[in-house]
Amino acid sequence: MGDISTENTMRERAGESRAKLWLLLGANRLIVTGAIAAVFFALFVLLGTVIYPPFRSSVTGTDTIGTMFSTMLSALITGVTLVVTISQLVISQENGPLGDQHRRMSDAMDVRSFVSEVIGETVPSNPSALLRKLIDATEARANELREGVSGSDDETLEAEVEEFTDSLTGNSEVVKDQLEDAGFGTFDVLFAALNFNYSWKIQQVERISEKYGDDLDRGTKTALEELRTALSMFGPIREHIKTLYFQWALVDLSQMILYAAIPALLVAGGMLTFVTGSSFAGATLGVENILWVVGVAFTITLIPFFLFVSYVLRIATVAKRTLAIGPLVLRDSQG
Repeated sequence: MGDISTENTMRERAGESRAKLWLLLGANRLIVTGAIAAVFFALFVLLGTVIYPPFRSSVTGTDTIGTMFSTMLSALITGVTLVVTISQLVISQENGPLGDQHRRMSDAMDVRSFVSEVIGETVPSNPSALLRKLIDATEARANELREGVSGSDDETLEAEVEEFTDSLTGNSEVVKDQLEDAGFGTFDVLFAALNFNYSWKIQQVERISEKYGDDLDRGTKTALEELRTALSMFGPIREHIKTLYFQWALVDLSQMILYAAIPALLVAGGMLTFVTGSSFAGATLGVENILWVVGVAFTITLIPFFLFVSYVLRIATVAKRTLAIGPLVLRDSQG
């Protein structure tokens, strides 16, 4: 029975460090971008300080600075153009003729009607509220299952259902608390949804049904099937919310890169036009001033790329952890 219950969060189930998951998923993307930029700047200045010959002698009498920032200028223009293309691709998925829009609406309303039957009330329009209602439905049906096998002659069945229900309700309470104040547009809703390992729970329901099917009464079998249905609905709803978040994040990324590209282009153009190896004589804190200036300017021109890296780290991590839908666990963990 040791594999019936699971930990209540994705981090605990996967056995990964809190710092790693915070960097990949939880942290604000602007903070991650700033951290990457700060580390890059520090390493650039450090290398420019310790590597021989000195940085000033390397750039004096050569066109190193001009070559560096003319390349960055071209890269920025190309990158911004690519970002606009990505935005257009995301937006184009929402466009279509009237017939396609009608089918999308019909499919959405069909799913909404089915979810309404599962949760027993009108479907909330807020994504976090919808997920909470689905989790409430799974809790209620798990408790019905526990009551159905209470006092059973099969002590093993009763113990397994008890452990499974305790694990499910414990996981549910943690996820519902995380969803309480989560609003769509932030990553909080999706992050909380990732903590509810519905696929493992479906597997346990199917295992119990198969193992004890011949010994279960009609009411208990119905409770198992209804619990399985409620858990199964969590999968597509979570995937839909994930898809919407990805679209939201990509559009947000496009906007942020466009904002960052303007000062980056200005800095690259200024360095290309006004700065040479003989500029900014002297040193500050033991580091040549020209190295400080080039390091800051080079880091600023890379901010759009650092933004791209920070967003893609999160999107790729979520995509990897949610490749499969349904009771299929691809990692060496319990969902």
